[in-house]
Amino acid sequence: MCEAPKYTIHNHQFHYGWDNALQPAERVAPGTTLAFQCNDAGGGHFKPGDTAAAVATLDFSKTNPVTGPVYVDGAAPGDALKVTFGGFTPSGVGWTANIPGFGLLADQFPDPALHMWSYDTGAAAPAAWGKARVPLKPFTGTIGNALAEPGQHSVVPPRQVGGNLDIRDLAEGTVLYLPVEVAGALFSVGDTHAAQGDGEVCGTAIESAMDVVLTLDLVKGANLKSPRFTTPGPVARHLDAKGYEVTTGVGPDLMANARGAVSAMIDLLTATHGLSPVDAYMLCSVCADLRISEIVDQPNWVVSLYFPRVVLD
Repeated sequence: MCEAPKYTIHNHQFHYGWDNALQPAERVAPGTTLAFQCNDAGGGHFKPGDTAAAVATLDFSKTNPVTGPVYVDGAAPGDALKVTFGGFTPSGVGWTANIPGFGLLADQFPDPALHMWSYDTGAAAPAAWGKARVPLKPFTGTIGNALAEPGQHSVVPPRQVGGNLDIRDLAEGTVLYLPVEVAGALFSVGDTHAAQGDGEVCGTAIESAMDVVLTLDLVKGANLKSPRFTTPGPVARHLDAKGYEVTTGVGPDLMANARGAVSAMIDLLTATHGLSPVDAYMLCSVCADLRISEIVDQPNWVVSLYFPRVVLD
C-alpha cells in the first residue's frame, strides 16, 4: 500500500487537456507518494439543491479538469509509469446527470435530468436515491500521461497513455501501468467517482470530488501499447450480495446489443419498481455492469447488463 504522501497537488493545480508543454505542478523522484485533490467532472458546477435546469448551463469547455501534471524524474518514452492506488477521501456529495446528446441512449433521452447525491464519507454506507441504495466504490475516472503529439488534446476520449478510462476497478489497492510518451511522463488525475457501473451508460456516474493518494514509480523499457492494471482481489464484492437481474442484447452489432440490453433493463425497472425511464437509465449508469457474454458464435453476439438486486431490494 502507499506510504504517507510527501507532496500534495492541490485542486487549483488543474488543467483541461493533455499538453506536453504544460509546466509541471511538481517534480518528484520515482517511488514518491503524493496526495491529489481532484475536482469532479463538472468542475464544481453542480451544487446541492440544483435541478435539471443546471444541466443547461454546464460549460463543456470546463469539464473533466485533471489535477497535475507531475513530472517523474527519469521517465522516458518506452517506460511505464507504475501507479499504486492508496486511500480515497471522498467529499460526501456528488451528481449524476443525463446530458442531452451524450450517453449510450442519447437518442431516447433528449431531455436533461439531474440527481444530486449525499453520502456518508466515514462509514462508506450506500448512497440513497429514493428507495435505491447504491453501494460505493471510489475510483478515478480520468488518469494518464501527456501525449507525444504537441498541442492540447481533449481529456474526454481514452487513449493509449490513459485518459478518461472510466474503469471502476482503478480503486484502492490497484496497481496501474501507463505508457510513457514524453520525458517525465507528465501525469495527471481527476474525474473521481463514488460509484459507477461498467459502461457508465448514461455518460455520468456518481461524479464526486475527492482526494486520492497515489505512489508513482517507473518500469524502465516496459514498451506497453496501452494501459494495464492488477487488482488486489475480487472486484464486485460491493454489488454481489443479492445477485443480479440481467437483460441481454443479441445480434451482429455489439453497440446495438449494448443499447438493447440497457433498454430492456430500463423497461424492467420501470415495470417492476415504478421508476421513471430516465431515472432507471441514470441508475443503471451508476451501478449496472455491461458485459460481453459471447463474441464467437457468429453471426450474432451477446451483450448482457447486470443490475445488482441489492440496490432495490
